[in-house]
Amino acid sequence: MPEKPIPPIIIIKDYLHKMAGGLDDYVHPPFPKSLQYVSLIGAYNKTFITFMYCIINGFVTIAIMAAIAMWSKNPFVFPSLGPTAFLFFFSPKLPAAAPRNTFQGHALGIFAGWFSLIIFGLLDDPNVIAGGFTVQRVLAAGLSLGLTCALMAMFKCPHPPAGATTLIVSLGLVHNYFGFFCMMLAVILLTVQAFIINRAAGIDYPLWKAKK
Repeated sequence: MPEKPIPPIIIIKDYLHKMAGGLDDYVHPPFPKSLQYVSLIGAYNKTFITFMYCIINGFVTIAIMAAIAMWSKNPFVFPSLGPTAFLFFFSPKLPAAAPRNTFQGHALGIFAGWFSLIIFGLLDDPNVIAGGFTVQRVLAAGLSLGLTCALMAMFKCPHPPAGATTLIVSLGLVHNYFGFFCMMLAVILLTVQAFIINRAAGIDYPLWKAKK
């Protein structure tokens, strides 16, 4: 029997994986090994070095995002970026901290929040701070979080901070399409910063998906 043709989507997926793997081979830390995080925790107190690594990089990355938000007057800083940054610098090798889980988790959270606003007719209503809680708002918040958890489980991309992202949307704190775009752009920019910093520190932070 003749072999079945390979679906184009499988060919494209394999190509992207090979391309990402090839690019990964060319990304090397620019700092001397003696100054990298992985070397410092072997030579000094690990708790102290981790403390300094998290406080410095957490400050730098979020300060940059806050400066962009101040300059653009758009939501480039929102609460769930904080726990995402924590994952990036405290446990960068966990699957939840990988770019794949980060992007997909926040995107699913935004979608679930937006979908909940549509379902309960809240897209144009005042946010929960201005309008308070109503029955519709309570149901929207519950649906958004439940849907976000279910979608992350279905797509196998757990990223706990996405649970906060979906509540930001379903509570009406960000409720327009440009705001959603800014949120995702902020996630991308923060992830790029984390990739550069972790690789410079000698940490084998993944280019896309966490390594097994």
